[in-house]
Amino acid sequence: MTESRTPERRSSLAGRLARLGFTDAARAERLLLDAEQGSAARPGDDLLDALGGTADPDLALDGLLRLLPSADGKGVGDELREALAGEPGTRERIIAVLGVSAALGDQLVRHPEHWRVLRDEETPDGSPRDDLLAAVGADPGAGEPVASGSGRETLLALRVAYRRRLLALAGRDLTGRADVADVAAELADLAAAALEAGLAIARADVPGHGTCRLAVIGMGKCGGRELNYVSDVDVIFVAEAREGESEDRALRTATRLASAMMRACSASTEEGALWEVDAALRPEGKAGPLVRTLASHRAYYERWAKTWEFQALLKARPVAGDAELGARYLDMITPIVWDAAEGESFVEDVQAMRRRVEADLNERTADSERQLKLGPGGLRDVEFAVQLLQLVHGRSDETLRARATLDALDDLSRGGYVGRDDAAALSSAYRFLRRVEHLVQLHRLRRTHLVPDDEDGLRRLGRALGLRPDPVRAFTEQWRRHAREVRRIHEKLFYRPLLLAVARLPGEEARLTPAAAGARLEALGFADPAGALRHIEALTSGVSRRAAIQRTLLPVMLGWFADAPDPDAGLLGFRQVSDALGTTPWYLRLLRDEVTVAERMAWILGSSRYATDLLLRAPEAVALLGSDSGLAPRPIEALRTEAQAAVRRYAEGRGPAEEAAAAVRAQRRRELFRVAVADLLGLADVRTVGDALTGIATVTVEAALQAATGKIETETRKPLPTRLAVVAMGRFGGHELGYGSDADVMFVHNPEPGADERAAGRAAHAVAEELRRLLSLPAPDPPLVIDPNLRPEGRQGPLVRTLASYAAYYARWSEPWEAQALLRADPLIGDEGLRDRFRALIDPVRWPDGGIDDDAVRQIRRLKARMESERLPRGVDRRLHTKLGPGGLADVEWVAQLLQLQHAHEVPGLRTTRTLDALDAAVEARLLDAEDAAVLAEAWCLATRIRGSIMLVRGRASDLLPNDHHRERSAVARVLGYPAAGDLLEDYRRYARRARAVVDRVFYGAD
Repeated sequence: MTESRTPERRSSLAGRLARLGFTDAARAERLLLDAEQGSAARPGDDLLDALGGTADPDLALDGLLRLLPSADGKGVGDELREALAGEPGTRERIIAVLGVSAALGDQLVRHPEHWRVLRDEETPDGSPRDDLLAAVGADPGAGEPVASGSGRETLLALRVAYRRRLLALAGRDLTGRADVADVAAELADLAAAALEAGLAIARADVPGHGTCRLAVIGMGKCGGRELNYVSDVDVIFVAEAREGESEDRALRTATRLASAMMRACSASTEEGALWEVDAALRPEGKAGPLVRTLASHRAYYERWAKTWEFQALLKARPVAGDAELGARYLDMITPIVWDAAEGESFVEDVQAMRRRVEADLNERTADSERQLKLGPGGLRDVEFAVQLLQLVHGRSDETLRARATLDALDDLSRGGYVGRDDAAALSSAYRFLRRVEHLVQLHRLRRTHLVPDDEDGLRRLGRALGLRPDPVRAFTEQWRRHAREVRRIHEKLFYRPLLLAVARLPGEEARLTPAAAGARLEALGFADPAGALRHIEALTSGVSRRAAIQRTLLPVMLGWFADAPDPDAGLLGFRQVSDALGTTPWYLRLLRDEVTVAERMAWILGSSRYATDLLLRAPEAVALLGSDSGLAPRPIEALRTEAQAAVRRYAEGRGPAEEAAAAVRAQRRRELFRVAVADLLGLADVRTVGDALTGIATVTVEAALQAATGKIETETRKPLPTRLAVVAMGRFGGHELGYGSDADVMFVHNPEPGADERAAGRAAHAVAEELRRLLSLPAPDPPLVIDPNLRPEGRQGPLVRTLASYAAYYARWSEPWEAQALLRADPLIGDEGLRDRFRALIDPVRWPDGGIDDDAVRQIRRLKARMESERLPRGVDRRLHTKLGPGGLADVEWVAQLLQLQHAHEVPGLRTTRTLDALDAAVEARLLDAEDAAVLAEAWCLATRIRGSIMLVRGRASDLLPNDHHRERSAVARVLGYPAAGDLLEDYRRYARRARAVVDRVFYGAD
C-alpha cells in the first residue's frame, strides 16, 4: 500500500493528482508527503485511483488521512488497511462516503470501528428496530420495550447506533447498490426504529406508563416511506386507557410519553440530534392537544377537518408504539378520508389547494431557482400533482391509494389515469431530484433543499452522479431539463389525459374512461363535465392539422379555464370561436405561438359573457390580445377618422344609411371588446374605462348623425335647413359611461338664416328620429340606447328644440333639479358653433352668479331624500345597491354637484362635468376636506368598478351586488381581484359606510 517517493518524483505526483481530479493538487501532495514522513500508512496507487474517482477527491483524501490514525488508535487500523487493499467493494464504499459526506467522515473519525458496516457482505446485525432498541438497553421482544435509562449515555447510544445504520445505507446508496426509492424507504424505516427506541426511553422516564396504550402514526415522508437523510419526522399520536384505568389519567400519561419521546429524538448531545419530531399535522395543529383518543380523532375528522388535512392523511402509517391501536386508527381513518373526498366542498378545496401552491410558487425567495423542493419544477410540484390525482380518482378506484409518490405514480399509469410516457418522464425527474436532494443533505448532514451556488459544490454533485468530463455544466443542464419537465405537471398529468379520453387518437397510450375524465373535470371546477367532454371531443377528434394543434393547445388551456370563474363558459366560448375561425390560417397559429394570447383568451372567455358575446360576433378581434399596446383605448380622433370614412364611403357609393350605420357599429363592437379586455386584465382604471367608453359612444352617435343627415337630405333633395347639435347628458356628459349605460342626450337646432322655422324643426326632428332608428336596428352588437328624457319637460316636451326655445325655457321655467342636470351637459356632437352657443347659454344656469340660494339647497336635499325612499326597487337590500344605496354613486355625485351649484361661479375648477375632477377642485379650493374627498372618491370608484364588472360577467346591467347566485357573485369578486365574494362585500360595505358618513355631514349638514 506504500510507495517510496523521491524529490524528483514530486512534480509527477502533483501532475497525477491533478489528472485524477484533485482541485488542489499541491495541497494533496503535501498531505501525502506529510503522511509518508509521519508513518508508513499512506495511500498506494490503487487507493489514489479510487480517491480520484470520488465526487470530491480532496474531501475524500482529507477524511481518509484522518480516519487511518484514528483507526490505529482504536486498534482497527491494520484491518482497515488490509480491507482497503484487498477488498475492492469495501474500498469503493468507504472512499465514496468520504468523497461525498464530510459529516459521515467525521463520524468515522469518532468511531473508526464503524468502517466495518461498509465491508463486502457486511450489514448491521438484526432489523433497525431490534438494533436501536438493543442500543438503548431495551428488550426488542417485549410488548412494550423499556430502555435501561433516559439519561445522557442512553441518548448517545441511540445516536451512535442510528448513525452507524445511516453510514451503512449511505455506502450502498453512493455506490449504486440501492435505488433512490429503496434508500428513502429504508430511511423511513430507520426513523420508525428511532421513534420506537425514543418511546422506550420515554417509558423509562415516565412513571406509570403502563396505564395507557400509545401509537405513533407516521405522516408525510415518514408515513409514505420516502424520507430524506435529514428531515423533520411528522407524527400524530393516538392513545387509549388500559382496561380499568381512567381515560383522563391515561391521556395525561400518554402526553408525557409523547413529549419525552420527542425530546429523546431531538435533544442535542455530543453526537448531535437525530431530527425534530413534528406533531403539527395533528387535529387543530399546534393549538390542539398533543395526544387524542381514537374517538376524539374520529369526531374531529368527521366534523371539522379540511380537504388538505385528508390529503395529509394519504400518507398516514403506524410506525411505533402499540401496533394494534395503530392498525385500528388506520382502519378508522381510511374510509373517512375517501368519504370526505366526496364532500360538497371538495371541488372548491381542490381548486384552493391548486391556487395556494401556485401562489407559493409565485412568492419565491431569492433562492427559489435553487430550491429542489419548493422551486419551479421541484419535488413539491410532482408530489402535489400525484396527490391531487389520487384524491380525484382514488375515491372510486382503491388501487390508487399507495402512500409513496413513485408507487402512486406507477398505479396511476397502470390504471390509465396518466400516460405511460408521461409517468416515465415524471418518475425519472423525481428520482433525479430526490437523489440530488440526498447528496446535498449528506454533505453536512443538514436539512437543506438548496442546490449549491458555488463551483466546488456543483462539481461535487455532478461527479457524484457520474457526470464527466464537465460535471458542473452536465449537472446544471440535466437539472434544468428535469425541472422544465416537472413544470408541465398540470399539463402532462392533469389535463392531457382528458383529451385522450375522447379524442380517439391512434396508438396504445392509456386513456381515461369517460367517468374518470368527468371526475377530473369536476375536480377542476367544471359544473357540466359531460358537456365539457363533448366540447373537447369536438375540438380534438380527427387527424387534421387543426385537430392536432388543438390537442397541443387544450392541455394548457384547460388549466387556464379552470382558473377562471366559469370554466364551462370558457370552454364553450373557445369551441365557438374556434368553430368560427377554425379554417382561418392565422388563428390557431397565433394561439400556438403566442402564449399570452391563449392565456388571455381563456381568462376572458371564462370570466365575461359580455366580452365573449362581442368576440363571437367579431372573432377576428382575438388578434387584439397579443400585446398590452394593442389593448390601449384608441384616441378619439383616430376613431372619428375611421367612422367618418365609413360613412363617406357609403354616401359616395349611394349606399343606404343602414349600411353606413352597420359599419360604424361594427367599429364600436371592436372597440368595446378592446376596452372590456383591458378592463378584465387590469390594464385600464376607472377613469380610463369611462373616458374610452364615452369616446366610443361619441364617435358612434356623431357618425350616425352624419348618416341620418345624409339620408334626410337625400330624401328631401335639399340641404338641411338648420344646424343641429347633440348634447351629452348624465354619465355620457360626465365622460363616465359604463358598459350598460344609455346615452342620455338633448337635441338642439338653430335654423339657417331665412329658413322657415317650422320646416327647420321638422327636418331636425326627422334627423333625430333617424339617428335613433339607425342605432336601434337589430345588429350583432350591444345596443346603444339614445335616451332624450332629460330634455325640458321630459317626455312631454318636443324631442328637438331651437336654441331660442331652450333659452326661453331656462329663463322662465327651470327648476333647481334641471340646473343640477345641466352640470353634466357637454355639447359633444354636431355643429361646432351651435355647441359653443349652447354651452354659453347653459353656463349661467348651472353655475349661477352668487351660487344657488338656501331655498334651492333645501329643494335639492328634499329631492335627494325622496329619491332614497322612493326610487329603490322593492325588496332589495339598499346597502347592496351601488347607485342609490347609502354611500353609492348618487350619494357621491350629489355631494360634488351641490358644491358646484354653490361655488362654481367663483371656482373655475368646479366647472367640469366629471365627478372626480369636481371633488379634486373642491379640495383645492378648500371647500372639501382632502380626507373626505378621498373617502368619497374611493367609494365612487369601487361602486363604478362593481357595476362594470357585473355587466362584464353577466352580460346584463345591474346596480345590485349579486347575492343570490353563488357563481356570479364569485365571478364578480374574482374579476375585481378579490379571492372570495365575502371579501368584496366586506370592502364595499366599509367604503360605502364611510362615504355615507361624509354625505350626511357635507350634503345634509348633519353634525
